[in-house]
Amino acid sequence: MFLWRTVVGKLWLTIMVLVAVIISTLGLFLIHYIDIEFAEKPDQIKRLFALTSLIGFLLTTFFAFFLMFKITQPLRQLKRATHYITMGDYRSRVHIRSHDEIGELAEAFNAMADKLLATIGDLEYEKERVESILRSMSDAVITFDSKGKIVACNPHGQSLFHQWGADRTQPVIGKPVLQPWMPEELSALFTAVRTQNKELTTKIEIASQTWSVVMNPLYTVDHPQGVVAVLRDVSEETRLDKLRNDFVANVSHELRTPLSLVQGYSEALLDQIETSVEQRQDLVHVIHDESLRMGRLVHDLLDLAQLQAGHVQLHPMEVHVVPLLQRVVRKFTAVAKEDHIGLHLAQTTTEVRLAQADEQRIEQIFTNLVDNAIRHSRAGKQVTIRLFDEREHVRIDVCDEGEGIAAHDLPYVFERFYKADRARKRQPHAIETGGTGLGLSIVKQLVEAHGGTIMVHSTIGQGATFVVIFPLHPVKSV
Repeated sequence: MFLWRTVVGKLWLTIMVLVAVIISTLGLFLIHYIDIEFAEKPDQIKRLFALTSLIGFLLTTFFAFFLMFKITQPLRQLKRATHYITMGDYRSRVHIRSHDEIGELAEAFNAMADKLLATIGDLEYEKERVESILRSMSDAVITFDSKGKIVACNPHGQSLFHQWGADRTQPVIGKPVLQPWMPEELSALFTAVRTQNKELTTKIEIASQTWSVVMNPLYTVDHPQGVVAVLRDVSEETRLDKLRNDFVANVSHELRTPLSLVQGYSEALLDQIETSVEQRQDLVHVIHDESLRMGRLVHDLLDLAQLQAGHVQLHPMEVHVVPLLQRVVRKFTAVAKEDHIGLHLAQTTTEVRLAQADEQRIEQIFTNLVDNAIRHSRAGKQVTIRLFDEREHVRIDVCDEGEGIAAHDLPYVFERFYKADRARKRQPHAIETGGTGLGLSIVKQLVEAHGGTIMVHSTIGQGATFVVIFPLHPVKSV
C-alpha cells in the first residue's frame, strides 16, 4: 500500500506541507529584514534555512513513524484478524499493546470474537445433535420448500428416494436438492397441508409398501416456508393386522361348518327324524368326523402357537433320513394307489444322518408335505421325494405334478389358513378329510426350529416343489 494512502501518510504529508508553508511565509515576511541584517553573510542565511528545513523534515518523519507504530500497525492487525474471521478462523485475535482508544477497540474486537466463537460452537453443537438425531431415526424425514422441491432429508429419507428412483443428487442435511420432484402420492397431502396450514396424518401406498405419513407446515418468523414430512414404513404392521383379522375370520369359517353339521345332525337325532338304524349311524359318523375335524383344528392351532412362541420341546437324537422317508412313503402308498397317483422316493445316497433332530417332528414335516402333494394331484400324476446329500446340508424335495401355485400366491403359502384354491384343485377325498389350512405354517415353524429352511417353487400347470434343507451338524436351536 502506498504511504500517502494511509492515515499516517496523509498526516505526514499534511504536516510537511504545513511546515513548508510556515517556513515560506516566514521567509516572505522576513526577507527584507534578513537582507538588511545579513547582507554581508548570505551563506549563513542559506545554512539557516537548510537546517530549519532538515529539522522540520526529521521531526515530521519521526512523528509519522511514531503514529505508524501506534495507529497503523494495530489497525492493520484488526484488518487481518477480521479477514481471518471472515474466512472462518474464529480463533483469530488482536494483541493489545496500548490502553488508548485503539487498545479499547482491540479489546472490544477480541470480546466480540470470543462471543462469536461461542455462538458458532453452540450452533455447531445444536446442528450436530439435530443431525445425529435425524440419522439415528428409523423414520424418513424429508423437508420440502413452499413449491414442493426437496430441500433436505436424513439418510433414511435419502435411501427411500433411492428406492423410489427419484433421487439423483444424493441429498444430505444442509445441502439443497436441485431436483424438484415429489411422489404423486404425497402431492395431495402436501397441497392439503399448505392450504389448511396444519398438521395432517394419513397412510399411503407407494411401491407396494404402506407408509404412515405425518406432514407439518414449516415456519420461519411466523411465515410458512415449506413442509416437513415424516414417513414410517408400516407395511409389516399392516400385514400383521390383516393376518390377525384373517385369522379370526378363517377360524370362524373353519369352525362354523363342522359346528353347523354337529348341531343340525344332533338335533335330527334328538327329534328322531331319522328312524332307521343305518341313517342314525350315518348321522353319528358325520358328527364324529366333524368333531375330529374340530379337534384337529384346535390341536394344530395350539401346536402352531407353541412353535411360534418357542415353547415346543424337541427331543434331539441321531436321525437316519432314508428310513424315515421310506416310512413316510409306505404310510401314503395306499392313499396314492386309491387316487391312481404314483408315489416314490428318489435318492442319490443311502446313508444320510442328521446329527441332532427330533425324529417325530421331522416325520411330521414330510407327512404334511406328502399329504399336501397327493391331495393336490390328479389321477395319473406323480409325487416324487428327492434326497440330496450336499456336504454340510441335506436337501429333500417334495415334487408333485398338480396344477401348480400362482406366482402371486407363492409368498403366502406358509401363512396360517392361506389356501391357493384357485390354482391347486383338491381331490374329492380331500373334501371329506379337509385340511385346516395350518399344515404348511406348522411345517415352516418345525423346519426353522431345526435350523433349516423351506422354499417353494411352482409354475401354473407344471406342479409345485417344496424344498427343505437341514444342516447335518448339531445346531443350538435343537
